[in-house]
Formats: sequence, structure tokens, C-alpha cells
Amino acid sequence: MKLISRIIDLLLYTSLFTACCATALCMATERFINDSTPVLASVLHLALFGGTLVVYNAPRLFFRKLSGPQPLRNWYWLFFIAGALLVLGSVSWLPSRIIWFCLALAVLTFSYSLPFLPFKNKKRLREYGWLKILVLTGVWTAATALLPMLYWNKSITAFPFELINRFVFIFALCVLFDIRDISADMRNNIETLPLRLGLKKSYLAISIALGIFATLSVAQYVRHPVPERLVAAWVTAVITWLVVIYLRKKPTEIGYMGLADGVMLLYAVLILID
Repeated sequence: MKLISRIIDLLLYTSLFTACCATALCMATERFINDSTPVLASVLHLALFGGTLVVYNAPRLFFRKLSGPQPLRNWYWLFFIAGALLVLGSVSWLPSRIIWFCLALAVLTFSYSLPFLPFKNKKRLREYGWLKILVLTGVWTAATALLPMLYWNKSITAFPFELINRFVFIFALCVLFDIRDISADMRNNIETLPLRLGLKKSYLAISIALGIFATLSVAQYVRHPVPERLVAAWVTAVITWLVVIYLRKKPTEIGYMGLADGVMLLYAVLILID
């Protein structure tokens, strides 16, 4: 059991699992826009996987309060360096427009966690309540849905529901994570959505977002009749709702990182295995 627990900690706290979720969601979008299952070992996936490792491990390395279990600190360095090498190795193979787009996402992501903003009291984007959730949702949507469209030269207007659906789905998860962080945000005077609305209305917001996600999946099916994708969306919406109920009763750090992030991987896998 100790070995299993250590492996789980390693996967979750080093963001290796998060990187897998991001890459899988990107592949799910590629599967949709190209009507074929993408190759796993592509330069786009390597860049996204490595970039996720870099931006999530950097705060843990340079800010101890975000570092999680201290015995894993050497692993943070390992995956941070590995991620940086993957990104650097991918740069020469990526189109310049993709590189600039990824740089913009990196700046937003680092500004979210690290004190880069030139303001006196609040130097991180995450310290600005509503902006915090919009930036995080927007970055994840851009990285996993918009980025593959740009990479494959697909018109964004041809797949509007893919972008909107991804945003709404990620938004629901971000609200859930804001609920997890409510005590810390209250101490730091960060007025997030759960602090403004209260817990009851925040959980209602998650349910509404998941309902919109399921409804828009039907609209997308009308425009692009792919039954397997519709089923994947509805199954994911139901499982996510059950995860929310579970975490409301048993809120644990491992539960949030494993289950709340895990529904992203579930959604992607359901799409990719059809």
C-alpha cells in the first residue's frame, strides 16, 4: 500500500497526471477536427506535455507553500527539467505562429502562479478573484482545443461548439477547485466565485455548467453527427456530477487532483477509443 500511495503522490503532485490530461484533451480535439486518431508521439503533444510539466512544477520549486509533500522536491526538479527539454526539443519543429501562441499562453500561466505583475499589492493573476477563474479556464481551453486547430490549420469558425464546450467543461472544474481553495483564498483576501456566491450557489453553478456542456454537445452533434462523441460528453457530464457530489462529502487533496482532473482524461479516452 505504501508503494501504491507513493506512486499516486508522484503522479499527482509532480503534475505528470495533469500533463497526461492536457495532452489527451488535445488529442480528443484532433480526433474531432481531423476525423482520425492522432499519433501519440507528435511534436505538438511533446510540446504541450512538456510545457504543462514546466508551468505546474515551477511554482512548487520556487514557492514552498505550493510545493506539496517535501520529499517529492527532487522529483519536481526532474520533471521540470524533463518538461523544459521536451519544449526546447520541439521548438525547431513547430511553426512560428504556434511558438508565439504557446509563448503567450506560457506568460499567462506563469503570471497566474508567479508574482510577475507590476502592481504593489497583488502581483499574480490568481489574486484577482474572477480573473483567476477566467484566465485558468481560458488557458486550458486555448491549449487543448484552440491550439490543435491552429496547428492543423483548421478554421475556428468551423468548430465553434468544440471551443465553447471545452470552456464550459473546464469552467465547471475550475469552480470545483476554487471551492477546494476557499479557505486559502479567504485568508489571502481573494474574492473568488465561491466566496462571492457562497458554496450552495457555487455547486449550482457547476451543475448548470455541466448541463450546458451536455446540451451544447447535442448542438454539436446536429452540426457534426458523431454519436460516439455525444455519448462521451453525456457520460462525462454524469461522472463529473458524481465526482462533485463525492468531493463535497469527502474533500481530500488527492481526491481533487485525481478525480476532478481525471474526468478530463475520461472524456478524452472515451472519444479516442471509439
